[in-house]
Amino acid sequence: MINSIDRGILFMLASALISALNGAVAKVLSEDLSAIEIVFFRNLIGVLIILYTLKHTPPKLSGGKLHLLFLRGFFGFSAMILFFYTITVIPLGVAITLNKTSPFFVSIIAFYLLHESLSKRAIVALLIGFTGVVFIAKPTALGIGYEHFLGVLGGFFAAAAYATIKKIKNIYDARVIVLSFMGVGTLFPLTLFVISPYINPPYAVSFLFEPFILPTSQKVWFLIVFMAVISTLSQWLLTKAYSNSKASIIGVISYTNIPFAIGFGWMLGDLFPDFWTFLGISLIVFGGIIVSKR
Repeated sequence: MINSIDRGILFMLASALISALNGAVAKVLSEDLSAIEIVFFRNLIGVLIILYTLKHTPPKLSGGKLHLLFLRGFFGFSAMILFFYTITVIPLGVAITLNKTSPFFVSIIAFYLLHESLSKRAIVALLIGFTGVVFIAKPTALGIGYEHFLGVLGGFFAAAAYATIKKIKNIYDARVIVLSFMGVGTLFPLTLFVISPYINPPYAVSFLFEPFILPTSQKVWFLIVFMAVISTLSQWLLTKAYSNSKASIIGVISYTNIPFAIGFGWMLGDLFPDFWTFLGISLIVFGGIIVSKR
């Protein structure tokens, strides 16, 4: 019988694969849409999907702590817009790698705020996984730019969102938690679209105030709907993963998002991974094996 930790790992692996595909679709869409529009359409369709499932099967948990539910939504939206923006300005593999700093922040937040202990095995696995990320990212070639800072900041907000899930997982249905994220991710962009004509923002945050342009291409609409469906599934799987296992363990497993993303990037025309990238992938997989052992 699969125990809760095993279920959490399986949920996270599935979420990582689908979220990598989601990043690839967003990269393609960025040729026609701004990052804030991608976030808006992705979440709007996701809200409709979640509302349908809630109508079909009402949640059983009573709820409570609305402020934490809102924070989960705000942190999730912040992480998403920063992630999609970095995808539009830097290579997909680099953007994914910077976003994968989130498990490091998750471990810190879980230790200090959620009072979770870190086993020696989990610490070793985290170090191995992070070393793999370094080999893939090749930080000496990245440089330090504003876009890269935003990528890491997105990782922090993602970690804060994951930690919030741990605080409300026993009082809210997983679908309600996902709905809070997508609801905020719909209302915030809508508000920004309304006020953008009246604001002259500095360049650093101008990506938040792009004008709304309704897509006319059938291809774009197909990709929007497809991305919304798979990203909604990915968010549900991620929520279930963090609800079934310790944040530190799931954080390590989430690193598998990187090799998945590299594969999708290669199919989109990225250069085939070199030796150091393959070494990084091997270390990430090895770290995942270590942490999954009983």
